[in-house]
Amino acid sequence: MSLIDRIGVDVGRKLRLEDAIEWAARNEVRHIDIQLDTGANAVTLFDEARCRTIRQSAKANGVHIALHTLSAVNVAEYSPFLSDAVDAYMRAYIEVAPKLEAEWIVVHAGYHFTADVPMRMEAGRDRLQRMVKHAEQHGALLLLENLNREPDNAEVHYLAHTMEEWRYYFDAIHSPAFALSFTANHAHLLPPGVDGFVAEIPLDRVKEVRLADCWRNGFEEHLIPGKGDFDFGAMFALLEGKGYRGAYTNAFGTLDDMQAARGYMVDKARAAGAAVD
Repeated sequence: MSLIDRIGVDVGRKLRLEDAIEWAARNEVRHIDIQLDTGANAVTLFDEARCRTIRQSAKANGVHIALHTLSAVNVAEYSPFLSDAVDAYMRAYIEVAPKLEAEWIVVHAGYHFTADVPMRMEAGRDRLQRMVKHAEQHGALLLLENLNREPDNAEVHYLAHTMEEWRYYFDAIHSPAFALSFTANHAHLLPPGVDGFVAEIPLDRVKEVRLADCWRNGFEEHLIPGKGDFDFGAMFALLEGKGYRGAYTNAFGTLDDMQAARGYMVDKARAAGAAVD
């Protein structure tokens, strides 16, 4: 598969899933990432008939679907009632994924409030282990994403944003139903950068690389490529040179921005010496 066909688009909440498949087909996008949290895409609205129609449309149009849970849902939740709700939320995604023939579900490690890091990390790890077992039973695949840094003086911080924290989870969980989603622009926000992360990531466990522009050692921004200082050419050369052949997903701006940037990224990869055909 050529590089441009491996670069997909994060639809998020921008379109109804059926419309997203049609949009992708018109624009020759082979992979879309979508949330099932709100409006017509709420996970509770996918019955067997709707899922069957979506499967047929995706197959006919050569479009692969991936799901993406909401990072605002705290996977590291430990409070009574709320903890049960997070489990139910994740189980719903896991159970609908095979009905849609979704390639994977991107999940997160949650967030903490500065004073409760060990409790939150343990709660998140234990929940992910439970959800991986549920995914094994339903034929779903979970990808744990490395999230973004927050300002040092913020009270709330995402977990699994550093290599050390991310490793805490993926060292503890080994299953054919569990792999990784590497958000390269999040790595760019930290001193090790993309090179430092890639040096330590078990690349054979990475199924998706997520992309946006941002500023080195800066703050979370999902900028259109060329609006920050992320070196896309160097990233493609590094990952492809190490044998990565998985998916890339654009996550910034509008659908048209993400579509237009696919060609831009291929040009950058070609200029850096990465194979693109």
